[in-house]
Amino acid sequence: MHPENMAILKSLVVVAWADGSVAEEEKEVIEALLQSFDATPVDAEVVRQYAIEPKTLDDIPLTDLSADDRRVLLQHAVLLTFIDGEQHEKERQLLEDLSQHLRISEPERGELIKAAAERAKSFLNLL
Repeated sequence: MHPENMAILKSLVVVAWADGSVAEEEKEVIEALLQSFDATPVDAEVVRQYAIEPKTLDDIPLTDLSADDRRVLLQHAVLLTFIDGEQHEKERQLLEDLSQHLRISEPERGELIKAAAERAKSFLNLL
């Protein structure tokens, strides 16, 4: 698996831990992304082990993420916050904190979050 994809997955683990636990639906999304990123069994196990312990924004491997990767991460993070059917205030705050941590400018982060939230809401009936 490409190092950038590993960094995105590890960062999504941080998002999954935002409310203090990783829900089964969040694990399923991470598993699906492992498949879509063609993770080897070793890579998949690394991510699964990484997800066992709570993570914070400081655990995001920023140096492994390009500017484009950071934007992809933010969009995936928005989708993950809707996985249980609704986005909670704690998750909205995490997205704001995440976008600042990723050094995405305020106007751009607003557009990215809004577009990703609209896309996620359109998929809620599939969850």
